[in-house]
Amino acid sequence: MKKIIKFNKLSELVSDLKKSGQRIVLTNGCFDIFHVGHLQTLKLAKKEGDILIVGVNSDSSVKKIKGASRPIICDDDRAELIAALEVVDYVTIFTEETAANLLENVRPDTYVKGGDYTLKGLPEWPVIRDYDISVKFIKLVEGRSTTDIIKEIKEMEKC
Repeated sequence: MKKIIKFNKLSELVSDLKKSGQRIVLTNGCFDIFHVGHLQTLKLAKKEGDILIVGVNSDSSVKKIKGASRPIICDDDRAELIAALEVVDYVTIFTEETAANLLENVRPDTYVKGGDYTLKGLPEWPVIRDYDISVKFIKLVEGRSTTDIIKEIKEMEKC
């Protein structure tokens, strides 16, 4: 089974999954340097339904969100790494800076985000509200972020 799905094939896949009674969970992120915080979020997200779909930000959207020096790892590689995880059912790469279009295409039963967000603070809030999508926030793993890892590496270079 191919786990990496082209964005334009996603709505057809989801339609088939929903017809078979599957509860769909969606989460997304840059996943630039994969770390334990990412893994724990994905594990907890999977518990919210039957099928976990992960949206990976494209290289161009990561640059807009995180700056010109990012991503460290290209989107195809990031998607492949995420797809290799047992808890992940499908992965797609999306090009927008927010997951609003992704949410509109998938219309999941549950949308999972890290605990650094609030419901009204999500840029996708209008879509979530319009489609009555349940949102679950996962507590972040303290001290684990790609930005922190990059800072640590840069500090090591100074020694």
